Amino acid sequence: MKKRIAIFPGSFDPITKGHESIVKRALPLFDEIIIGIGENIHKSYYFPLEKRKQWIKKVFKAESKIRVESYTGLTIEFAKKMKANYILRGLRTSADFEFEKAIAQNNKIMADEIETLFILPTPELSAVNSTIVRDIIRNGADASHLIPKGINLKD
Repeated sequence: MKKRIAIFPGSFDPITKGHESIVKRALPLFDEIIIGIGENIHKSYYFPLEKRKQWIKKVFKAESKIRVESYTGLTIEFAKKMKANYILRGLRTSADFEFEKAIAQNNKIMADEIETLFILPTPELSAVNSTIVRDIIRNGADASHLIPKGINLKD
């Protein structure tokens, strides 16, 4: 049987409880999940890449089926390089769906053998996203209720 490998791409700037929940809920479905931190040279990030990698590794340190990698370029090319059969994406809103659907359909044209799977967040996490977390932090408020336990954004 072919190994079921999924990538879960994102900027994870920073990782949130929503990201953590999606990965944990997807774990039983796959033999391996590669959390891919995408780097876009045209985008500036709030937290450095190495810090984001450290946090993700810390959150999932007990999970042997999870690996953390970074990449540049198209996600579909990263999936091919990692020999992934699946791209895992979270959908919070109908706007997320429309955006992700267009990407998934184009990815399917570029790599028919790779499926995109969408997972909805749990209701209590549906409003959590990295942009909100960054805005809270930039304004000096406490965002610890939105990030996984054990992660100190001030480190």
